Amino acid sequence: MAVGIVAVSHSLPLAEAARDLALQMISGEQPPLALAAGTPEGEFGTDAVAVAEAIAAVDSGDGVLVLVDLGSAILSAEMALEFLPDPDLDVRIISAPFVEGLLAGVVRAATGGSIDEVAEEARAALIPKQQQLGDTAEQPTVSVDTAATDEVRRTATIVNAAGLHARPAGRIAEELAQFNASVTIQKAGRDAVSARSPLMVAGLGTRGGDTVTLSANGADATAALDHLENMIADGFGELVENLVEQPAAAAAGADPQSVDARNHSAPTRPLGVSSGRVLGPVARMAAPVSEPIAHGTIAENERAAEKQRVIEAVTQVTAELEELAATATGTAQEVLAATAKLAADPVIISEAGAKIIDQGRPAANAVWDVLRDIARQFTAGGGELAERASDVRDVRARIVAKLTGQQLPGIPNLKQPFILVAHDLAPADTATLNPKTCLGIVLGSGGPTSHTAILARALGIPAVIDAAAFAELEDGEEIVIDGETAEVIRQPNDSDKLDARTAPQLLSDLPPFAGPGRLASGETVQILANVGSSKDVAAAVERGAEGVGLFRTEFCFLGRETAPSLTEQVAAYAEVLQGFKGRKVVVRTLDAGSDKPLPFVTPAAEENPALGVRGYRTSWNYPDVLTTQLAAIAQAATQVPETDVWVMAPMIATLEETHSFVEEARHAGLKHVGIMVETPAAVGLADQIVELVDFVSVGTNDLAQYTMAADRMATDLAHLNSPWQPALLRQLRALGENCADTAVSIGVCGESASDPLLAGVLVGLGVNSLSMTANAVPVVGAAIAGYTMEQCQQAAAAACNAESADAARCAVREILAA
Repeated sequence: MAVGIVAVSHSLPLAEAARDLALQMISGEQPPLALAAGTPEGEFGTDAVAVAEAIAAVDSGDGVLVLVDLGSAILSAEMALEFLPDPDLDVRIISAPFVEGLLAGVVRAATGGSIDEVAEEARAALIPKQQQLGDTAEQPTVSVDTAATDEVRRTATIVNAAGLHARPAGRIAEELAQFNASVTIQKAGRDAVSARSPLMVAGLGTRGGDTVTLSANGADATAALDHLENMIADGFGELVENLVEQPAAAAAGADPQSVDARNHSAPTRPLGVSSGRVLGPVARMAAPVSEPIAHGTIAENERAAEKQRVIEAVTQVTAELEELAATATGTAQEVLAATAKLAADPVIISEAGAKIIDQGRPAANAVWDVLRDIARQFTAGGGELAERASDVRDVRARIVAKLTGQQLPGIPNLKQPFILVAHDLAPADTATLNPKTCLGIVLGSGGPTSHTAILARALGIPAVIDAAAFAELEDGEEIVIDGETAEVIRQPNDSDKLDARTAPQLLSDLPPFAGPGRLASGETVQILANVGSSKDVAAAVERGAEGVGLFRTEFCFLGRETAPSLTEQVAAYAEVLQGFKGRKVVVRTLDAGSDKPLPFVTPAAEENPALGVRGYRTSWNYPDVLTTQLAAIAQAATQVPETDVWVMAPMIATLEETHSFVEEARHAGLKHVGIMVETPAAVGLADQIVELVDFVSVGTNDLAQYTMAADRMATDLAHLNSPWQPALLRQLRALGENCADTAVSIGVCGESASDPLLAGVLVGLGVNSLSMTANAVPVVGAAIAGYTMEQCQQAAAAACNAESADAARCAVREILAA
C-alpha cells in the first residue's frame, strides 16, 4: 500500500503534463495517482464529483493527498469530501505548488513515505527556487532513529557530466528509502538538502567534477552512504566524462575537460578545430533519420509486445556498437565504447516502455520522445555537455532505424579522396572515418571538444565548423578548407590552392623524426613530446621525440579521494623515465583545480575555478602533497640516473611563489628547476624570475585566455584564444628577450607547438624547445629543419606587428612557406 495522490486542475493538459513529469522521476512501482482536471464537457474548470471519484480510486488505506492548482479548485476539493462514502478517510488538501509539489509528492510516496512525510515533501518543493531567489524556507525533515549512531560524513566527486540532475536525484531518493537513515547532500556555498528530495538535490546545480559532502544519521547511516557513494561513482548509468586532460584544439586552445555551461553547440562564426589545408570535391552525408509518424495508439493487449520490440532494438544496437568498438583502436575505440554504454542506458527502455504501456505510444515514437528530451537536456547544459547531444541523437537514430526498418546514413563509401560535409557526425560515424579517403570535414554544428573534432585531430584530418558553408555546399563542387584559419573557399583560384593537399596524409604514416632538432642555419631546437602517463611513452619514442617537454603527473591523482603514496608515485614516474634514458624529461608537478578538481587539494566549489586555487596554489593549504611529490620525482630520478630529469610548477604568478618552489625542489635533490609561464603576471616579472630558475616553459593555452580575458571553453571566443594573437606573441617576445639575456632555457609545451608554421615564429621569438603530441613530432621536426634563424626572426616580427591573428598567420605563411 502507499499514499494516494489526486491532482486537481482546471486544465487537463496541464495535469497530464505534470503527472508525466512526476512519473519520469521514478523507475519502480508508481503510487496510486489520479487526475481530476477540466470539466466533463472538456472545458477549463473543476468538478467536485470527479474529485471525489478520483480520491476513492486511489485510496489504499494509507491516506490521500490532494494538490490543487487555483483557488477555486480548493472549493471543488473541499466539496468532494462531502461526497466520499467513508467520512473517516484521511484526506489532506494541501497548499503545495502544483507541479513541483506533485513531483515531490509522487517520489516520496513511491519510496514508502507516510502521508505526513509526503505532504511535508510536497509543501517544501519550492525550496530550491526560494533559495536561488533569496527567499527563505525550512527544509523537510525525515524521521529516523538517530540514537543508534553518530553522524557519518564523506565527500564524493560527481563523475557524470550533467551532475545530480532530475533522473539521478530521483534514483537517489528511491534507493535510499530502503535505509533507516537521514541523508543530506551539500554543495559548497549551499545549504545541505535532504537526499530524499529530488527537487532539492537537482536544485543544487551540480556538474561533473564537483565535490559534494554526504552526511547521514541513523542506524543505517554507514550503509546508506556506501550505497550513495557507489551510485555517484557509477555516474548513475550515464555517460561518464573523462576528467583527464586531453589535447586542445590547435587553433582554439580549447580544453575538453570542462562541462561548464558557457559554450554553445555551434559557434557564431567559422571555427577551425583540426589544422591542415586541403583541396577536394564535396561529398555530402545523407539526411539523418527523421522523426517517425505516429499512426494512432497501440491497443492495450499489444503494448507488452511493443515494449519488447524496444528491448530487442536497444539490445541489437548496443551489441553492434560494442562489436565496432572491439575492432577499433585508440580514440575510435574509446568513442564507440562510450556510445555503446549510452545506448545501454536502462533509462531508454524504462522511459520508452512507460510511454508504451501507459499511453499506447508506438515503440519508435516512444524512443524518439525519450531521447529527444535527453538530447535537449544535454543541449541546455551547454559546454561539452551540449556537444554530446549528437551522441544521444545518434543512439536515437540507430534504435529508431531498427524499429522502422530504415537504413542509417553513413560516411560516403567513395574510392577517390573527398571533403565530407555534414551537419554533425555521430561518434560512431566519426570513429569509422577512413583517413585514406577523407581529406577534410566541414560541419554545420559542434565545437572543439566534440568527438568529431577530437578524432579529426588524432587522425590529422583538417576540420572546420561553418554553418553557412554547410548549408550552401553542393555535392561534387571543388573547395579548399583550412583548419587553422577556418576558411572554406568555394571556386578556389590558383593562389587559394597553393599548399593545399589533394591526397590524404596520415600522421601515423609519416616516417619518424630522425633528429636532432636543428634549423637549416644550424641552431638547435629540441623537438619533444607531451606525455600523460606510461601509456604515451611508446608512441613518443617511436615518432622520434628527443625527450619529454611536458610530463603531466595528474594521472596518479585523478579519481582518488586521497593523494597517492610516495611509493606509488615513485613507481609511476620511474616507469616513464625508463623510456627516455639518455634524454630530457620535464616533469610538471600536480596541476589540480579548474577542469581537474581533486577532493583532497581543491575547494569543493569556486565561482571561477579558472581564476581560483589551481596548480601550485593548491600547495598553500596542502603543502604535504607537493613535498611528497617532489620527493617521489627525486627518488624516481635516482632509480633511472640515465634520464635527465627537470621539474617545473604550474600557475606561478609571483616572485614569492617562484622562490618557494625553487627552494623546495632543490631541497628535494632536483637539479634542474623551472616554472610554467601561464599568466601575464609571470611575463611581467620575467626579468626577475629568470634570475631564480634554470628554465621556463610556456603554456600557451592558459596564457592566451588570461591575456585576452577570454574563457578558453567558450566557443564564441575561440578566435580570441588563437595562439596567433599578436598580443600573446608580444608577451612571448618579451619573455624570450629576458631569457636570452640570462641564457635561461625557454620552451613551449602548449598546443601551439604542434603547428609547423607557428613553430617557426616561436623559434624566432627565442624559444629553443618545442613539446607537442607524438604524432606532430615528425611534421614539426621536418618543418624546423627547413627554416633559417633569419627567416624565423622575420616571421616573428611580422606576426607581432600584425593587426590580427589571421593577418599574423598570412604574413608568416608568405615568409616561411615561400
